[in-house]
Amino acid sequence: MPINLSGRVAVVTGGGGGLGREHALLLASRGARVVVNDLGGAPDGTGGSMSAAENVASEIVARGGEAIASGASVTDYAQVQAMIADAVSRWGRVDILVNNAGILRDRTFAKVDLDDFRAVVEVHLMGAVHCTKAVWDGMRAQKFGRIIMTTSSSGLYGNFGQSSYGAAKMALVGLMQTLGLEGEKYNVRVNCLAPTAATRMLEGLMPRAMLDALDPTRVSPAMLALASEDAPNRKIICAGAGSFEQANITLTPGLFLGSEDDVAEQLLAQYEAISDREGETVPAVGPDQTNLELLKAGFVLPVGAESSHA
Repeated sequence: MPINLSGRVAVVTGGGGGLGREHALLLASRGARVVVNDLGGAPDGTGGSMSAAENVASEIVARGGEAIASGASVTDYAQVQAMIADAVSRWGRVDILVNNAGILRDRTFAKVDLDDFRAVVEVHLMGAVHCTKAVWDGMRAQKFGRIIMTTSSSGLYGNFGQSSYGAAKMALVGLMQTLGLEGEKYNVRVNCLAPTAATRMLEGLMPRAMLDALDPTRVSPAMLALASEDAPNRKIICAGAGSFEQANITLTPGLFLGSEDDVAEQLLAQYEAISDREGETVPAVGPDQTNLELLKAGFVLPVGAESSHA
């Protein structure tokens, strides 16, 4: 059955171009009213203009949808609060938040300026925190919310020259994991999308044929699925060139080495066995690591210990 978002209200940050634009257009095509948020700056975050957000909002309206433009900076919580308050005043609610806004200031760590590092973290991580905080209480009260964090393979697996970007993107995974737990009983589901898309950030870095295959329209269906009624919770969905995968943070069975003076030496000597992925698991919650370690140490866990994360 087609995903129908009629009556839903969505906010897409970084919605004025590239992947964010495709997200906004797709949400609107399925019936959502959309707040298109974009500061309108350059890829490194400098400058600003409302025109990008206004153009996408106008495009949605021209196609018969409902949309408004916002030039709020996601790094300014007061501006974000005003943006969400405007959406609620206009349409009564916010159901879907797509945290897509981001900037790049790539440098090797030896050369990176800490102000640039901080700016990247402010937009990607704190921008998502600000927007999520602004919609959180409303979503819990209405017993419905779908929040999509935009992570990246650079955060999940690393990428040369992207320490700031990778750190911010992996931080969003940790944020997603906890918010997914805290929102679950309120039907607020939080997931991560790791896109591979040819946006202005990749221009000149790949051959044209590859860029064409990585059209952002081939990523946005994953966002739509995560925004739907039947969305999963606390998943990392990877998408690019029409392919979709799930990334997991796993835990190997490992070895119990005890507490003798030579444990560090034993760890190095037996590292191949410790890192053996046969039988690895995907912990449901952080305390699962603790429980595994206590079990290997010979302890019998009390009933319900796996639910100790109140």
